[in-house]
Amino acid sequence: MGQPRKNSPSPAAQYFAEVLRTLRVNAGLSQNELGERMAYSGAAVSAVETCAKPATDEFIAAAEKALGAGGLIAAAAKYLRLERYPAHFQGFVQLEQEALSISSYCTQLIHGLLQTKEYAEAVLNYAFPPLDTEEVERLVSARMERKELLDRKPGCVVNVILEEAALKRRIGDTETMRAQYEHLSASTRRPNVVLQVMPENRAGHAGLQGALTVLDTPENTTLVYMEGNGHSTLVSRPDEVGVLARRHAMIRSQALHPEESAALIEQLAGEL
Repeated sequence: MGQPRKNSPSPAAQYFAEVLRTLRVNAGLSQNELGERMAYSGAAVSAVETCAKPATDEFIAAAEKALGAGGLIAAAAKYLRLERYPAHFQGFVQLEQEALSISSYCTQLIHGLLQTKEYAEAVLNYAFPPLDTEEVERLVSARMERKELLDRKPGCVVNVILEEAALKRRIGDTETMRAQYEHLSASTRRPNVVLQVMPENRAGHAGLQGALTVLDTPENTTLVYMEGNGHSTLVSRPDEVGVLARRHAMIRSQALHPEESAALIEQLAGEL
């Protein structure tokens, strides 16, 4: 997931700010009065209405209740959450959160759905150009939110193939990596998660052309997503999807068995 900067408020943020302002004015409340009802300061309300600060989920819920908005404010939450992601990634996130299954082959880093907060933070702190603290916090929070699909009902099946080199790459300090390995081990015990490792000694395999993700949607459509350096491609043409899905299937057959992969992760944790 890339990390572009935002120089101006998004249309969704501007629209939310206008709706909030209109509902407040129609209710005959000042920013301070609405803030009191929400247990926020008037300055916090002003910051959202002027798009100086993004509305958090907690702020949205409090505003909905304080204004008795009948769901109008709450409905904006999912659209504003998308604004926490880079523009090129927002369309994929919507598909990911609704997918029946997600099958990914990762070459550089551990998959975002399986990252710990500390690992994700360390990854984003390596970004270039560098990100400020607020941007890192926003992107880490967004990445952690994505993981909610692992517990949703109906469930989503997640298959991840990691290159051994990505698994071994030291991101952050020793404690960050140890906790990440422990999290991966725990993830392998989830009934809806399958984790495999492509070993370094597999000199040639079908994944040498790069990372990819295969999605199965609720509409029984298969899509393929690829990204890199702040750009992304979503493939939907059946013939192209077919080739990429078969490639992923071959990659999966060439990777270590899940039990062997789990043993390798435990071995790496013990070597720290």
